Amino acid sequence: MGPHPTGEGAAMEHHMRAEYAEGDTPGDPRAPVRRWHMVRGAEEPRALCGVLLDPAAVTQPADAWGTAAARPFCTRCGARYLREVP
Repeated sequence: MGPHPTGEGAAMEHHMRAEYAEGDTPGDPRAPVRRWHMVRGAEEPRALCGVLLDPAAVTQPADAWGTAAARPFCTRCGARYLREVP
């Protein structure tokens, strides 16, 4: 049997998901991003720091982390992300 997409030894894929201020509509391109968070998997709405994010929120690829496009970024997510990626 080949490798499974989940479980021990599986590569974890991350992406960033936006958090918005209360009252702003997630996914609205005019809504300012309050903070960017890192999440595991393509559909996961819970950030590495534990915050539950709206599934409709805008996402970015993980390689945007550390760039101006990812500011402001959740420092708790950043610390956990650094422990999970090689």
